[in-house]
Amino acid sequence: MVNVSLAGPELDYDEQVTFVGQSFRIVRIGTSGDVEHAVETVREWLPEVQAFAITGLREAQAAGLLGDRDDGAIDRVRRAAGATPVTDGTRMDDVLQEWAIRHVHTDMPGYFSNARTVVLGDHDDHARTVQVLREHTQNIEFADPHQRFEVPTVLTSNPAVSTAVKLSLLPYRFVPGLIKQQVEAPTHWASRALARRAARDCDVLVGSYTEVAEFGVEDLAGKTLVSNAISDERLEELASRGVDMVIDATPQPFSVTIVAATLEAMMLATSDDGHEPSNDERLAMFEASGLEPRVLHPNGPKRKSRFVFVIHPLSREFIAMQEPLGLLTKPPGMGSVVEKAVAYVPPFVYSHVTGITSPTGAEAEGWLITVGGTPKQLLSHSPEFTYDKLLRAADMATKLGAQIMGLGAFTKVVGDAGVTVARKAPLPVTTGNSYSASGALWAAHDAVRKLGLAEADEHGRLRGKAMVVGATGAIGSVCARLLALATDELWMVSPETAKLLALKTSILAENPRAEIHLAETPGEHLADMDLIVTATSAAGQKVLDIMNVKPGCVITDVARPLDLSAEDVAKRPDVLVIESGEIELPGLVRMGNIGLPPKVAYACLAETVVLALEGRYETFTVGRNIEWEKVKEIYQLGLKHGMKLATISGVNGVFTEDDFARVREAALASRAATTQADG
Repeated sequence: MVNVSLAGPELDYDEQVTFVGQSFRIVRIGTSGDVEHAVETVREWLPEVQAFAITGLREAQAAGLLGDRDDGAIDRVRRAAGATPVTDGTRMDDVLQEWAIRHVHTDMPGYFSNARTVVLGDHDDHARTVQVLREHTQNIEFADPHQRFEVPTVLTSNPAVSTAVKLSLLPYRFVPGLIKQQVEAPTHWASRALARRAARDCDVLVGSYTEVAEFGVEDLAGKTLVSNAISDERLEELASRGVDMVIDATPQPFSVTIVAATLEAMMLATSDDGHEPSNDERLAMFEASGLEPRVLHPNGPKRKSRFVFVIHPLSREFIAMQEPLGLLTKPPGMGSVVEKAVAYVPPFVYSHVTGITSPTGAEAEGWLITVGGTPKQLLSHSPEFTYDKLLRAADMATKLGAQIMGLGAFTKVVGDAGVTVARKAPLPVTTGNSYSASGALWAAHDAVRKLGLAEADEHGRLRGKAMVVGATGAIGSVCARLLALATDELWMVSPETAKLLALKTSILAENPRAEIHLAETPGEHLADMDLIVTATSAAGQKVLDIMNVKPGCVITDVARPLDLSAEDVAKRPDVLVIESGEIELPGLVRMGNIGLPPKVAYACLAETVVLALEGRYETFTVGRNIEWEKVKEIYQLGLKHGMKLATISGVNGVFTEDDFARVREAALASRAATTQADG
C-alpha cells in the first residue's frame, strides 16, 4: 500500500506491518504540492501496489505548497492509478471523526456540553465532526468567513441560486493566479484574524495540525484540539504550547504516523474484488484490530469545566457601594428609586472566575451573572418575574460555554426553589442547598470546638441542646436531620406546624433515639440552647431575640439575607454569631468581590464549583426538600477537590483567635454573674 501525499515528505516512511492478521508493506511519499511528481510516483509504483491512498491536498493548500487552489489535483493523481483500488480516505475520515467525538463523550459525559468551538479550514473536511458536536453545543464558529455567514448553506439550499453563482464565477476561473491571490489576500488575512480572536476564548479547536499553523493560532493553553494523524513530534510541540487534550481521530497502530486513507487503502487491499468496505465492515475491522481513537493528554490528565453562578445585591447598601450606581443613590430619596430600577436591569456578567484547581488536577472557570434585584424587590414581584430573569441568565450561561449553573441567595428561594428554572433552562441547574446545609454544620461544629464552652464526646457529639429556626425550610430541614444525630436534644422551630410534625416523624424513623421538641417560635427555649441555626427566609424580619440567648451560645446564621443584623450582634459580646457556609476554593482563585475574603465563596457557589470539578453536569439540588444522601455526597466530593471551611466570619468580618478568646471570657463572666445573682 502506497500513500502518495501532496504534503511534504517529513512524515515519509517505508515499513513492514501487520494489520487484521495480514502482512503489509506500507509506504508514504510526500510530493510537496508537485502534482506531476505525484502522478509519476503513482505510475512508478503501479506494478507492486494492491491499493493507493492519495492524500494531502488540504495540508498542501494550508502550507502554501500548491500556490493557486487546485481542486482537481487529487482527481488527476487518482486517474493515474487506473484500475488499482484507490482512496482519498473521505469516507473513513467521516467514520473516524464521528467515532472520536462519541468515544470521548462516552468516557467523559458532558465534556462537549456548550463548548465554545472554533472550526479551522474547509467545513467539508470537518463536516462530520461539526455534525456530531452540534448534538452537544451550538457555540460553534468557523474561521472560514463563508462558513461563518453560512454562505455554502444559502447557495446549496436553492438550486437556481447555486447555478447562477457558478455561471457568474466562470470568468473568474481564467483570472491569473497572481491576481487571484492579490484579490483574495484581504479575505484570507481577515479569516486568520477572526480565527485567532475566536480561538483565544474557545474550549475546543477543530482542525489539522497544518491548519492550526496556517491560521496562526498561538493561544492553545488549556484547549482541546480535535485533529488527526498527530505524530509524536507534533504532540510534543502542542504540549509546549499548553494544550490540555488532543483527540486524534485516526488510530495509530504502527510505529509510524498514518492517515485515515492509509487504513482505508489497507482495507481495500484485503478485499478480493477491491470493493470499498461499508461502514459496518470498517468498524468490524477496527474492532478485530482493537483500534480506537486516541485521547492524548500532552501535559498530563486534567479536565477543565465551566460554570455560571447567579448572584444579586443583598441590600440597597450593597448597590450604593457599586460605582457609578453609588453616585445615583446619594441624593435624598434616590436610594429606593435606584433599588427599584436595578431590579429591571437585564442580567449581565459581574465577574469572570479563574484559577480554581483541584488537587486531582481538574480545573474550573466560571462567570458570576447578576440579575440585579435585592431580596425586597424580588419578593415584591411574582415568581415569574424572577424566573424570566434566571432563564435569560441561563441563555447567557449557555453562550458563555457553561456546563452547569448555580442559583445564589434569593434566586434559589423564590417560587418553587429552582424546579421551574431547572425544567426550562438549557443547562443543568443547582441551588447549592446541599452544600449550604453541610457547610452550616461544618462551621457550627468548628466554632463550638474553638469556643470550648460546650461539652462533646470523643466522636464530636454535642452534650447539650441545639435549635434550628426555620426547620421546615430547604436548608433548615437537613440541618435538623444532622443535629438530631449530633446533639443530645434538638428543638425544631417553624410556624408550619404540619410540616414540623411530618419532619419529626421522618427523623425518628431514621433515628428512633433522637430527642426532638417542636415549637412555632423560639421564645423561652432560647436560654437553654448551646447551638442555634437560623435558616429562615424572613428577609430582614426579626427571627429571635438575641437578648434571651444563653451566654456562650453559638448562632450559625445560614439565611441570606442574614436573620441577625449587625446591631443585634453588637448587643451580645458574649455570644458568637457566625455567617455559616463559607468555603475556601482551591487554587489561585481570581474572582470579583462578593463581600467575602479572597478565595472564599458561599457554600451554594462552592457546590456549583464542586460539581463542575467532578464533571457532574446535572441538576443536583432543586426544590424545597434536600436529600440527606446528597448532603453527605457533596461534602465528600468537596473534600476530594480541596474545599476547606473558610476562616469563620461574622457580620464584622473574620474572627481571629483573639475574638474567640474574647467571646469566651465574656460568656464565662456572664454565666458567673447569673450564678451569683441566682445565689
